[in-house]
Amino acid sequence: MQAQDSTGREWESVRHGAGAWPRAVATAPTRRKPVGQILVERGDLASGDLARAVALQQREDARFGDILLAQGMVTSEALHAALAEQYGTEVAALAAEPPDVRLVDALGADFCIRHSVLPWKRAGAATVVICSRPDEFARIAPHLTERFGRVRLAIAPEADIQSALIATRHRALAQRAETRVAAHESCRSWQTGPAWRYVVAMLTAIAALALASPVAAFALLTIWAVLTLSVNSALKLTAAVLYMRRRSRVERASHEDIAGGPGFLRLPTVSILVPLFQEREIAGRLVQRLAALDYPRELLDICLVVEADDRLTQDTLARSDLPRWMRQITVPGGAVRTKPRALNFALDFVRGSIVGVYDAEDAPEPGQIHKVVRRFAERGPSVACLQGVLDFYNPRENWLARAFTIEYATWFRIILPGYERMGFAVPLGGTTLFFRRSALEELGGWDAHNVTEDADLGIRLARHGYRTEFIETVTKEEANCRALPWIKQRSRWIKGYAMTWAVHMRRPRRLLAEIGLRKFLGVQILFLGTLSQFLLAPILWSFWALPLGLPHPLVNAMPPAMFWVLAGVFASSEILTIAVGVLAVSQGEHRFLMKWVPSLHVYWPLATFAAIKGVSEILTKPFYWDKTRHGHLHRDHDIWAVRRPPLLRRNRA
Repeated sequence: MQAQDSTGREWESVRHGAGAWPRAVATAPTRRKPVGQILVERGDLASGDLARAVALQQREDARFGDILLAQGMVTSEALHAALAEQYGTEVAALAAEPPDVRLVDALGADFCIRHSVLPWKRAGAATVVICSRPDEFARIAPHLTERFGRVRLAIAPEADIQSALIATRHRALAQRAETRVAAHESCRSWQTGPAWRYVVAMLTAIAALALASPVAAFALLTIWAVLTLSVNSALKLTAAVLYMRRRSRVERASHEDIAGGPGFLRLPTVSILVPLFQEREIAGRLVQRLAALDYPRELLDICLVVEADDRLTQDTLARSDLPRWMRQITVPGGAVRTKPRALNFALDFVRGSIVGVYDAEDAPEPGQIHKVVRRFAERGPSVACLQGVLDFYNPRENWLARAFTIEYATWFRIILPGYERMGFAVPLGGTTLFFRRSALEELGGWDAHNVTEDADLGIRLARHGYRTEFIETVTKEEANCRALPWIKQRSRWIKGYAMTWAVHMRRPRRLLAEIGLRKFLGVQILFLGTLSQFLLAPILWSFWALPLGLPHPLVNAMPPAMFWVLAGVFASSEILTIAVGVLAVSQGEHRFLMKWVPSLHVYWPLATFAAIKGVSEILTKPFYWDKTRHGHLHRDHDIWAVRRPPLLRRNRA
């Protein structure tokens, strides 16, 4: 039997037992019968579906088999049986006969994952290698023969190959997920470098000063708190001005504009990672919400990332009847259990050239993936990340939900985009993030030990010369509207901010050289300034004692004029915060929140309690991930008022 690979080079398949092994021969090329024709002849594919699948492949960067499966035109069993017939080989029964671990180690798990191959077993003088993409087998065959000598091709679904790899090499893969990021950029060894020693020395000096002269120490901390407040207020004002200038020029591209954009030829495959843990309420709804995305199903690779021992989420997903374009990736146990570790593990198994991240409670707007794909196509490779806008679908739940919604609107619509336009390196949000896969892999993915892996990744992107842009697309999620869970969530964020700053400031000169002076100052303002504001807020609150006629530590140490200056700073900062908050919710469905913006004055003290909790955990349990529980909004509703009819699954013999 003879066959031709995709390059036109002929291979000779010599029958050996139940399978075949290929070797290059110098004979005239021949054509292999197309797999679509085989499926039609076997009665597994309708001729009309074949024509539709061929038309889709001409305008999409999708594999033909993926189109057939995603559109429900054939079953996986029928497709791989046809591929086996096309290549004159067999479908491997991996469930009945696991692979030889020694062969996997000889080839390397990384190579197996990257090329979706698996050395299975020895058969006489040959090694049987399973491949899910047989049309690419000819390209990697020289590497295989260099390792094993004679090789024989077998075929199996990609999911079966990945499951077998995880089962045989789960410990090595789990360790890789924990250490992908270079040690000097990871917080797994964060208590190193001169910056850490400087911080410890500074805190020791402040404590000694407080013992020797409490008033002097209080005055010093007051100066620092007022300085950081003034700088943050100045940047907030600048961001608001930039927002108002840009708001009238924002172009919201429609789906028709995207699909027919000039020079846009083929849509790429987009992989979405959705880490789940102990999700009872959310998992089923998530499938419905992601089904509203209007991106072609054959180009959408939704990976639901679940811990191996999380039976609750696995059972929930099992009851959800996942469509073919969604799949579950099970993460084996390891030294730490964090969201970034799970993302790192799953990154090896994605199919797309663009990788996105959603949270369990997310409801992205239906046209979001089209907008992301178009923006990446319009930008050069230096733009490695796109950050969307996060919003909440339950702001009317209670006061805390309303305050949280105002804060998010200010942060994601005004502050962070303003920082990016000012040329600063910006921390990322944990969801509605999209990356060029090549850049993400170059950076080593996420820091598995950092509890705010998103903020850290934003800085690492800047350190490696990449840019992040904000894109006008919204994802709605559930606002954390209970006080204690809110404090727990915020304490994790603040702890992560502190550790991120400590990691990147281990070598300040190196950081300055890599990102430049502007971004370096931005790191200090954003991370150190934010931490200072939360931790030193009680010092600023103490000045409320003066209008109330209560004693104050600095009343005798400062001239009266200075108190008036401080009063002006505090008043202008408060007015600015209210004005920016009103601006952030002044359009669209959140206009009703404008009257609630002044109430944030009693919302922010919660962050100080969270900061105290987070900083204390740095010393006791720095890598502890305080899980945020979702699913408390028990009314299920169509958030975007768009319902997509479910795909009909076709059962074929």
